[in-house]
Amino acid sequence: MPRGLQLGWLQEVWQGSTGGASRSRTGSLFAVSAESSGTTVTFVIIDEWVVTVASVGDSRCILESADGSLYHLSADHRFDSNRDEVERVTAWGSKVGQLNVVGGPEVGPLRCWPGGLCLSRSIGEMYVGECIIPVPHVKQVKLSHAGGRIIIASDGVWDDLTFEMALECSRGYPSDIAANRIVNEAILPRGLRDDTTCIVVDILPPEKLAPSPPTKWQGKTVLNNMFRVDLKNNMFHQKNQMHLLN
Repeated sequence: MPRGLQLGWLQEVWQGSTGGASRSRTGSLFAVSAESSGTTVTFVIIDEWVVTVASVGDSRCILESADGSLYHLSADHRFDSNRDEVERVTAWGSKVGQLNVVGGPEVGPLRCWPGGLCLSRSIGEMYVGECIIPVPHVKQVKLSHAGGRIIIASDGVWDDLTFEMALECSRGYPSDIAANRIVNEAILPRGLRDDTTCIVVDILPPEKLAPSPPTKWQGKTVLNNMFRVDLKNNMFHQKNQMHLLN
C-alpha cells in the first residue's frame, strides 16, 4: 500500500473509531447503563496484509509474524503500567493512587479518584468523570506475505500469562484450538477469577489456507449423488440376479 494511502487509511480508522466511541457515550440508551459501568474495546481490521488495531482499556492484542517477531498492537491503559496516562489524568485534575484503608496502608492497584477506576480509558464509566476517555490507541502494521498469528484476549488471560507464554502454549495448533488452550492455561493456576476471553486469528498465504467446509447446499448435493450411485448399483445387482434366475 502506498504510504500516502496507508496514512489516509490509518487516519480514517482513527477518526471512525474515535467518533464512534464518542457518539456512543452521548446516546440516551447507552448513557443509562454507562453511568455506573463500562467496558474495554479492542477491534482488529485485516485488509489483505495490513492489520489495524484500535483499543481502549486492557484487552490486549499481540501479533507473531511468521519469522517469530512479536508485535504489541494495543496499549495497556491501566494506571499501573502506563505512566503517560497517569500524567494525563492528574493534569486533568483527578488524583491517582491506591485504595487508602482508614488506619492502614494503601493497597491494590493504582486507581483514579474519585471513582476508583483502574483504567484511564474506557467505554462508559461516566460516573468517574471526563478524565476517563473513550479515545482508542490505534496501531497499524504490514505483514510479509508469509503471514502471522493474532491473539486478542481480555485481562483475565494476561493477568496470568505473559505474551510469550500465550504464544508458546498455542503454537502449532489451529486457531480455534489455540484459543481454548490459552484460556485453559490462564485459568489453570488459580481458577476462573475474571473475564477470560480469547480470540486467535491466523493470517495465512493462499497456499496454506485450509479448504472451506462444504456449504449446506453442497453437502446435500454430495449426499444426493451418493444415494444415486447406491441406487444405480442396487438396480444393477437386481437385474443381474433376475437374469440368473431366468
